[in-house]
Amino acid sequence: MEWIYSDKAKEHFTNPRNALKEKERFEDDGKGTVGNIKCGDEMLVAIKVDKKKNIITDCKWKTYGCASAIASTSVMSEMVKGMPIEKAYHISPKDITKELGGLPEHKIHCSVLGDKALRAAIDDYYRRNGMEEKIEKENAKIVCQCMNVTDKEIEHAVLEGVRTLFELQERTKLGTVCGQCKEEATRLLNEYIRKHFK
Repeated sequence: MEWIYSDKAKEHFTNPRNALKEKERFEDDGKGTVGNIKCGDEMLVAIKVDKKKNIITDCKWKTYGCASAIASTSVMSEMVKGMPIEKAYHISPKDITKELGGLPEHKIHCSVLGDKALRAAIDDYYRRNGMEEKIEKENAKIVCQCMNVTDKEIEHAVLEGVRTLFELQERTKLGTVCGQCKEEATRLLNEYIRKHFK
């Protein structure tokens, strides 16, 4: 049952919308790339913006990711067309997954690249247009002093499938030296699971 995809997810995978073709000319107003092809998924998102209305008029993308990444980015590219740029900036993996009609839990992390690449494209648009003050910096707080692990790294681990403290330690090495951070790490782990999956 956990491998079942919604009809909408299957449709967006087999017939993706707004994918950037190899030789297609797309005069973007902002472009962002996240991930690393050597490690697995990589995502590029390019946007056009109506500067007077401050809305995204077009969104193109390219990915080397799996079926879930393709479906997630396809549906996201449809969602943001006509959307105010400030609203698109805060679109979340949860919003994308909901629009798709759900994803298997171990595939939720595939929807993370799309929203990150979109934010990177919007940041690029802001930089090109002298609006750097609109770029939101991720304020990360160190949870594990010994291994320098932040709350943002814990959240990303949850989005990538981590569900237990043991799995978190395997992924980040958090709490493996003095162990004083385990209580706070467990609290944050549960908080992010509730935030993204409940």
